Amino acid sequence: MTQIDQTQKFIMRGRFGADSFIPWMDRHARKLGLEKRIIAVSPERIEMAVKGPPALIDAMEMACSLGPIDIWVEDIECLPLNAMPKSDEPVSH
Repeated sequence: MTQIDQTQKFIMRGRFGADSFIPWMDRHARKLGLEKRIIAVSPERIEMAVKGPPALIDAMEMACSLGPIDIWVEDIECLPLNAMPKSDEPVSH
């Protein structure tokens, strides 16, 4: 049975001062076969859109919550999106 792709927005809150998290998310999204777009980045918040099968989006959420050792994710809010954003150029806050 084939799952229909969904698009979700992750709003991650925590401490993201290290430069390692964005490349880390890129690698994990590729490993899971997900399309990913960074929407906004600040030291306390990252917004990212992901598209793919729901089970793999859930796996990405879990991976991001654990993250690399030099960042801290307090929480992740997941919201449905109608479509992927057009650009992968994050807006800094």
